[in-house]
Amino acid sequence: MSVQVRQATVHDLDTLVPLFDGYRQFYGRPSDPEGARAFLRARFAHHESVILLALDAEGAGLGFTQLYPLFSSVRMVRTYLLNDMFVSPQARRQGVAAALLREAAAHARALGAASLSLSTALDNAPAQALYESLGWERDRQFCEYTLRL
Repeated sequence: MSVQVRQATVHDLDTLVPLFDGYRQFYGRPSDPEGARAFLRARFAHHESVILLALDAEGAGLGFTQLYPLFSSVRMVRTYLLNDMFVSPQARRQGVAAALLREAAAHARALGAASLSLSTALDNAPAQALYESLGWERDRQFCEYTLRL
């Protein structure tokens, strides 16, 4: 499959919304295309994230990843959190996720970032195998905690 990955813009909302809505449904959330559109539009309007969009040869959306900028105070560097990644069911196991991950790394490097980070479910062995095959290293030093507000 031919896959093109490029940075999305607000003009890509019609392609992104079904993918983002599918991503949320994958995690057990109800479908909400209008909410998805509003959320994505706000990210673009406030320059709060970078969304990379995977397209097939005809321009149809195959998947996306969303990167949020972070900073490491200790290292005094920019980093990115790869917070969201989704590949449509019909495009899975065809290299789309790997293409998105490679482009995310290239994009972050080009902006001078020192690292990318992500989290995945402990039982998501296929994703973990993909990440590790592309050079991602599992953190064995820190535990991650969340405070719900």
